[in-house]
Amino acid sequence: MPYICPICSAPLTLFDKSWVCPQRHQFDNAKEGYVNLLPVQKKKTKDPGDNKEMMIARREFLNKGFYQPLSDKVNQLAVQYHPQAETLLDIGCGEGYYSHRLFETIQKTSAGQCQLFGLDISKSAIKSAAKRYSDLQFCVASVFEMPFADNSIDLAIRIYAPSKVEELQRVMKPGSILITVSPGPMHHYALKQKIYSQPRLHPQESLVLEGFHYLSHESLSYQLTLSQTDDIQHFLSMTPYAWKLSDMQKRQIIEQGLECEIDFKIEIHQREQSATD
Repeated sequence: MPYICPICSAPLTLFDKSWVCPQRHQFDNAKEGYVNLLPVQKKKTKDPGDNKEMMIARREFLNKGFYQPLSDKVNQLAVQYHPQAETLLDIGCGEGYYSHRLFETIQKTSAGQCQLFGLDISKSAIKSAAKRYSDLQFCVASVFEMPFADNSIDLAIRIYAPSKVEELQRVMKPGSILITVSPGPMHHYALKQKIYSQPRLHPQESLVLEGFHYLSHESLSYQLTLSQTDDIQHFLSMTPYAWKLSDMQKRQIIEQGLECEIDFKIEIHQREQSATD
């Protein structure tokens, strides 16, 4: 297991239901099966990350399959670039939707040898993920201080999550694959038109990461049509635009239905083989 202590960075070993390092720092598995590797002294707020309401909205929206084309595309690229990956990581995994679909896909090509680790700072999201996907390994932790050993990850996905390039360099094995997803130029444009007088397109620049070769990029776009009240409410609640819409605007969208552009930018990076970056 590639977990390291978030306090002293020593390897963690599982004894019964607790992760312990040689310095005797101890982290207990929750009853749902996840481990909290975010020490209190490293929290900036009492309950960091998405709250329970946002997590539930995203979970319900994703469960309807509205973003399944993205998951399918990411999984296709994962198989294309690293079908034999054994150690997988979902950075900012949320409630585990993309995690479990990636795991099921790679498990078929890696002869069942793979393990997937999901990391998120939201305890609510990780708790939900661990309860639903018991065959995966989930931890509460910061994406900026990932509790994984150096050179331990074969394949990672990062969908809309922030990260620190130095941490990516550290945990990814030489030759490993990182797949990142960010908004394409037209992503959610119709929604932005309701908020801003002069909405701007998302930037198109390629994401170049130090220590990684930029291998390729893919665009995925389609029209999202929502007519059910619950679907629209879930969608609005999981986007950053929810805070910018007035109650009247939300009611109008629910009454009229929502048609919105979905535009994803998917980029593939490979960790450099060189020992020095």
